[in-house]
Amino acid sequence: MSNNVAVIDYGMGNLHSVAKALEHVGALRVEVTSDPATILAADRVVLPGVGAIRDCVSELRQLELDQTVLGLVGELPLLGICVGMQMLFEHSEENNGVDTLGLFPGHVRFFGDELKETDGSRLKVPHMGWNQVTQTIDHPIWHRIEQDARFYFVHSYYASPEKSNQVAGRCHYGVDFAAAMIRDNVFATQFHPEKSHTNGLQLLRNFLAWDGRW
Repeated sequence: MSNNVAVIDYGMGNLHSVAKALEHVGALRVEVTSDPATILAADRVVLPGVGAIRDCVSELRQLELDQTVLGLVGELPLLGICVGMQMLFEHSEENNGVDTLGLFPGHVRFFGDELKETDGSRLKVPHMGWNQVTQTIDHPIWHRIEQDARFYFVHSYYASPEKSNQVAGRCHYGVDFAAAMIRDNVFATQFHPEKSHTNGLQLLRNFLAWDGRW
């Protein structure tokens, strides 16, 4: 299977670190692009994201790439990363509230300024560092990744989906939240696989091998 990957460039996100990681695990060609035709001509697509969600969504819509992303559903394998996952929900509390793309029913919520663990200990926000991800479905993207493997997170907002059958992985940091989501040919992660060493590289390798079915 050919592995030409388009990384969507909307002026935000960790584009080049994602591109380098994909090349490292065997992508034949990785193109960082904002051109819809180039995106649709790829074998698979990555939607990364870092920063304030209002800016991310605004830039995506200004370039009319929101419709390109939604048009990929049922077509090409699509991987959303961090804010790239959060944008696929209906709404985020960040920036006083932002309507997002609506692929996944549910909301993105703030951890809060007084986040505490069940034992009463206070937790820092943002949630930054390594944490375990519990796989909730058997999916090709989890191939050769152990249950409760650790991945790298950096986020102050967490996904609260309405449909439990779209959750592919869960994590706990003061609250339980969706660490990975799935719908048809779309897989999205709150964590950064490109920063998650062995497990993250295996996930990206699995994405290159995935045909969009599960």
